[in-house]
Amino acid sequence: MDDIRVLWVDDEIDLLKPHIIFLEKKNYNVSTCQSGTEAIELLEDENFDIVFLDENMPGLTGLETLNEIKAKNATLPVVMITKSEEEYIMEEAIGSKIADYLIKPVNPNQILLSLKKNLDHSRLVSEKTTSSYQQEFRKIAMDMAMVNSIEDWVELYQKLIYWEIELENIEDSGMFEILESQKVEANSQFGKFIDKNYPNWFDDDAPVMSHTLFRRMIMPEIENQPTLLIVIDNLRYDQWKAFEPILSNHYKKQKEESYISILPTATQYARNAIFSGLMPADMERLHPNLWKNDNDEGGKNMFEAEFLDAQFKRLGLQLKWEYHKISSLRAGKKLAENFRSQKDNDLTVLVYNFVDMISHSKTDMEVIKELASTDKAYRSLTQSWFKNSPLLDIIQQAQQLGFKLIITTDHGTINVKNPSKVIGDRETSLNLRYKTGRSLTYEEKDVLAARDPKSIHLPTINVSSSYIFAKGDLFFAYPNNYNHYVNYYRNTYQHGGVSMEEMIIPFVVLSPK
Repeated sequence: MDDIRVLWVDDEIDLLKPHIIFLEKKNYNVSTCQSGTEAIELLEDENFDIVFLDENMPGLTGLETLNEIKAKNATLPVVMITKSEEEYIMEEAIGSKIADYLIKPVNPNQILLSLKKNLDHSRLVSEKTTSSYQQEFRKIAMDMAMVNSIEDWVELYQKLIYWEIELENIEDSGMFEILESQKVEANSQFGKFIDKNYPNWFDDDAPVMSHTLFRRMIMPEIENQPTLLIVIDNLRYDQWKAFEPILSNHYKKQKEESYISILPTATQYARNAIFSGLMPADMERLHPNLWKNDNDEGGKNMFEAEFLDAQFKRLGLQLKWEYHKISSLRAGKKLAENFRSQKDNDLTVLVYNFVDMISHSKTDMEVIKELASTDKAYRSLTQSWFKNSPLLDIIQQAQQLGFKLIITTDHGTINVKNPSKVIGDRETSLNLRYKTGRSLTYEEKDVLAARDPKSIHLPTINVSSSYIFAKGDLFFAYPNNYNHYVNYYRNTYQHGGVSMEEMIIPFVVLSPK
C-alpha cells in the first residue's frame, strides 16, 4: 500500500491515541490537530488523502470547518465524527458532501472500514470484478464451444456485454483486453453458426426475425392499453443497457427479449422488413411501388407507414394508429410539444433516427470520431444523448398518459477494425459491411456469401447478382486507393454484416410507473 496520509481533527485528540496507534500499525500515516482553524492551515501546506473531522469543537465547528475544506479542495474525502444523532446535523453534513458519517464512540474497525470504503473502494471493486470475470472466462470459453442454438448465442452475447460493462470501470486494462479477444472469438464462431443456419430460418420453427417481429412479438402486446412503439434506429443491446437506468425512473420493465435481424443488417432491408412483415424479395414482388433496390435512386425507407398499413390489413388488425419518424432535434421537439394528441391511439409508432446519425456522422465528423472511438465511449455518448433528448420528454409524457412502452431497433452496429479486399463492377452497392452485384471477387474466409439471393429471400437485381456479408469486425475495401480508404474507415461504426452486435436485437416491454 502507498503511504496514505490521514488528518484527524478532534479537540480531544489525546483520547484517540489507541485508534491512531492501531492505524499506524496498518501502515497509515496519521497527523493530528485539535481545531478547525489548525486543520485548515495544515491543509494549505500539506497534502492528505482523507480527513476525520469531529463535529463538536470549540471555535470553528465541524460543519464550518467542512465548508472551508470543501471550498479549497472539493474532492478531498472528509469523514464526519459526532456524538450527536440529531437529524439536522446529519442533513447538513450529507448536504455538504461528506464521504462518511460515524457516531461516537467509534471503534478502530469502524475507522478502518471507512478508510477502505473511501480510499480502497475502486481497488477492491476492481480486484473482485477481475477475480469474478477470471472465473467466468473459463465458463464462457466452455459455453462457446458448446453453443448450438440461437437462444444460446443470445445468452452468451448478453453475458459478454454484462462483463464488458462491469470491466470498463476497473483499472486492469489487461482483463479488458482478454474480454475483447473473447468477443472477437465469439463473433468468429457466431459467423460460422449463421453461415450454417440462416438459410433454414424461413419456416415455422425459425427464431423471431425482422419480418416476423410485428406478428409474433409486437401484436400480442397491443391490447386494451394505448401503446407507444419506439424503434430507435441502430441501437445495440449494450446501448440499451446504458440508458435503461434513466428510463427506470418512469417505467417498469415487464420483459426483455431478443430477436434476430435479417441480412443485410441495414436499414433499408431490416427496418422495411419490420414494417412490412415481409422479406425483401416479397416486398419487391408484392409492393414494387414501395420497394427500392440498392442501385435505385431515392430514399430507401420512405414508405414505412404504407408498409405498416398493408401489414395491418393482411393481419386483419383494426387499430387507431399513427406513425412518426424523427430525424432531427427540431422534429423531436415538435412531437414532444404535441404528444398529448396521441392519447386516443391504440398504437403510436415512433422511428427515432438519432443513434443512426451519431454512428454515420462518426465517419464524417472528426468531433464525433473523437467522442465515440471505443464501445465504452459510444455507450456514454448514447446515454448522454438520451438524457438530453426530446425522446426522454416524449417517454415521460407517455408514462403520464398511461401508455405501455415497447423499445426496440432494426439492427445494431459494430466498430470495424480490419479491411477485407473486394472487387466489383460499377453497379456494386457501396455499403462497407455487405455488397450486392455481379462478378464479385472477395476473400472467401471473410464473408458469408449468398450466390443465390432467393435462397435467403433477397431481391435479385440482375440474373447473376449475389450478396456477400462481412463477418466479425471486417469492412470491405477496394484495391484502388486502398490505404487512404482503410485509414478513413477503420475504427468507425458500420452495419450490414454478420456479428452478434448487428444481429442480436433488444426488444423491451415496459409499463408506466
